[in-house]
Amino acid sequence: MTMRTNTYRSLLAAFYPSARLGLFALDPERAHHLSLKALQWLQDAPLAEFHSGTFAPGAPVDVMGLRFPNRLGLAAGLDKGAHCVDGLGAMGFGHVEVGTLTPRPQPGNPKPRLFRLKPAQAIINRMGFNNPGIQDAVFRLEKRAYPGILGVNLGKNFDTPNADAVSDYLSGMRAAYQVADYFAINLSSPNTKNLRDLQMVDHCRPLLGALLEQRDRLSQEHEHGVPIAIKIAPDLEDDHLRQLADLFVDMGMDAVIATNTTISRKGVNGMHHAGETGGLSGPPVRERATEVISLLHRHLDDRLPIIGVGGILSGADALEKREAGASLVQIYTGFVYRGATLVQEILEAIQ
Repeated sequence: MTMRTNTYRSLLAAFYPSARLGLFALDPERAHHLSLKALQWLQDAPLAEFHSGTFAPGAPVDVMGLRFPNRLGLAAGLDKGAHCVDGLGAMGFGHVEVGTLTPRPQPGNPKPRLFRLKPAQAIINRMGFNNPGIQDAVFRLEKRAYPGILGVNLGKNFDTPNADAVSDYLSGMRAAYQVADYFAINLSSPNTKNLRDLQMVDHCRPLLGALLEQRDRLSQEHEHGVPIAIKIAPDLEDDHLRQLADLFVDMGMDAVIATNTTISRKGVNGMHHAGETGGLSGPPVRERATEVISLLHRHLDDRLPIIGVGGILSGADALEKREAGASLVQIYTGFVYRGATLVQEILEAIQ
């Protein structure tokens, strides 16, 4: 780590607790946009020299045929439009996952659609894949300086019927193939109507088959392969999870991301905003996400790597995911509540 990069991270870590007081006084979505705008300014300003190409502590690890600088990543959902990959990556993440991105731009669901549950350090969102469209994001990703692993999270447009969903995922893969180090296929957001039905084995099999066929064609055309990970919900029954795990292995998927947000309200019932529809993230989903990781790890017996995400708010939480069987971990809600300090804490816990 260079002195300049260390200074950049130290400044962000020191500044965030004070900044959060102001940000948390604002509407959550407005605070989110202001934070990304500030980070975008930092990464594009002369201060960008502070975050040139180094990572926080952590041994490199090989997963999905890729060498990750460390085991910690930023989950999809924070940088939906791929505006701040350099600034976010410079905080020490070994990988950054952007999106969810759809073929066509879409505004997402009506506002308000993002809610803080402060006593639980949790978030409920029903954003609905609001994003600028895959082509717009690819334009920026082609110019990124971040040297870590880039994941591109793909979804379908809200008005594309499930019967035609495969065309949207194929379109996204074609558009982003040259910029993605791996693809995350989002079949599990609760905020796009009927999307989770695609996790049914009978629906999932043909979709994954089409993705793999196209990946084979593109890998020949571009002379390199791009791994595919599937992101699943924590709300599936255990038998369903085992069936999906077998399907992923049989079809040759490269990883499973466990888990997305939950529609359960366990642990937050009675709190302000707990009755809002959408996906719940943060500590209330931690236990179930870890259970899913552990179940998959036992069932898969190392036949497929697991990327663990859900409720990580400390180094101990990240270590719990690792011990349950996750090869990599990702954060999102914990990062909103704790900022860059959490990155360093996690890497010291799991390196």
